[in-house]
Amino acid sequence: MTSLDSRTRPAYPWLRPTAVAAASLLLGYGLLRLLDRLDGHSDKGAWAWNTGHSLFLLGVLCFAALIVGLHGLLRSRSTRLRTLDDAAALAGLVGAAAFVWVILGDLFPRFAAAVDTPDPVLLGGPLLFEVGLLVLLYRAAATRLLPVWAPVLVLVGFLAIAVNLDLLPVGAALVLVGLAPLRVTPRPVG
Repeated sequence: MTSLDSRTRPAYPWLRPTAVAAASLLLGYGLLRLLDRLDGHSDKGAWAWNTGHSLFLLGVLCFAALIVGLHGLLRSRSTRLRTLDDAAALAGLVGAAAFVWVILGDLFPRFAAAVDTPDPVLLGGPLLFEVGLLVLLYRAAATRLLPVWAPVLVLVGFLAIAVNLDLLPVGAALVLVGLAPLRVTPRPVG
């Protein structure tokens, strides 16, 4: 038995493709970032920089859609679990918005010059995003929408990226492997 309210659970057939797209776009960004830095520095405004950051922006938007979809899919009869899911979704979306702010500043220097990015956005945004998403992924694993090892792989991928941005392709690949088995209906118990 799961803690999901099966009477009100909507269908989200787009959720798994969105999860795979989000991680794949992050992987593409990581690869283009490495390509851009082959000469030892980043060429802001060059094709690899702009294309990579555009992929990152699209990936973050896909991750935001994943957060919204997981939140809807994990509807529970338990008030405690609903509150946890609400808080995780809010944290994840605020973090995703912070990422979008930073990416837009990277893509559009005039935006960055006109709107100074506060330190809480730079420091807290990624943390809120990762914690919010991970809580929802752990809840998805608890309801058999993901294998129990999947959120662990996503966590290890995020940690790899946090340790060194040059590990972004490795971290993104781990996130991709962790999100690929996402299901939109729980596995039967037994």
